[in-house]
Amino acid sequence: MASSTPQVITCKAAVAWGAGEALVIEEVEVSPPQPLEIRIKVVSTSLCRSDLSAWESHAIFPRIFGHEASGVVESVGQGVTEFKEGDHVLTVFIGECMSCRPCKSGKSNVCQVLGLERKGLMHSDQKTRFTVKGKPVYHYCGVSSFSEYTVVHSGCAVKVGPHVPLEKICLLSCGVAAGLGAAWNVADVTKGSTVVIFGLGTVGLSVAQGAKLRGASRIIGVDNNPRKCENAKSFGITEVVDPNSYKEPIVQVIKRITDGGADFCFECVGDTDMITTALQSCCDGWGLTVTLGVPKVKPEMSAHYGLFLTGRTLKGSLFGGWKPKTDLPSLVEKYVNKEIQIDDYITHNLQFDDINKAFNLMKEGKCLRCVIHMPR
Repeated sequence: MASSTPQVITCKAAVAWGAGEALVIEEVEVSPPQPLEIRIKVVSTSLCRSDLSAWESHAIFPRIFGHEASGVVESVGQGVTEFKEGDHVLTVFIGECMSCRPCKSGKSNVCQVLGLERKGLMHSDQKTRFTVKGKPVYHYCGVSSFSEYTVVHSGCAVKVGPHVPLEKICLLSCGVAAGLGAAWNVADVTKGSTVVIFGLGTVGLSVAQGAKLRGASRIIGVDNNPRKCENAKSFGITEVVDPNSYKEPIVQVIKRITDGGADFCFECVGDTDMITTALQSCCDGWGLTVTLGVPKVKPEMSAHYGLFLTGRTLKGSLFGGWKPKTDLPSLVEKYVNKEIQIDDYITHNLQFDDINKAFNLMKEGKCLRCVIHMPR
């Protein structure tokens, strides 16, 4: 336990004041952790496309984004026994309370107590832990890692070993873990199968890595960004299809080159029309489509009932089906043992003051993951 009562900390954070407006490095006050919460000194944090999408939308502002992060526990709130000062941790945007019906079921990672937080507040008391000049600043996904210090629920953090590189494994907080899990846990990709992945960002290329490790024989990547297609094969993609290079609809292209459709399709774009396209691109009988993307517009999707009548399945995937506390330590171990790759997804390393550059790179499709290194 902390040797003394934690006090308010004043530190720097990148505050978003409005939709699409450049983040401003501000002096913020970070409250002490409340019961069952921990306060973390953020070491490394990476920009995920969902941060970008929420920042571009008319969401809640002012706000501190960021949810893929690693750091060191600075102080703990009352009742916290799992963590102590100095522990190295990963933050997670969905928690695991271990006691609700989904947590106990063994069938789901969608915790009823610490599920996806959408209001910009803490799970426990529906308040914020950040203020700027006395005014509240809202959280993002219960994490808000674009700050030198942040407060999270102890159920939304996972302890890691002191020798694991925090500047690498922060990617397991969301993107890389989400893609691997979609291939392994949600789809259960089989050896010799044909896989089609729509969208070759970090998540799509993590699906590719997962499919390759499962022994898929063909892993076809679909993307209209030539820059992304160039390096895709190093992650397991066996062939790339650029929809702009064909006069026929992409569904017809996929069906033609796969003899009737893929065994598995993954939608990693965040576009509900693309979900329909992916569903149409998998085969009759046993074709399975998994959707991982978060749509920016038009959340409703439509599909002809005949696609399901002929045996296709559509599944959603949140964080690749991983239970954070139960499963993430094994993924970290796989990285340490060189059984999975993370480093190659990091295309840029930036200092905290350059955080807006990360947003610009992702907007322009010029990066996979930008890791932002916080001041020591």
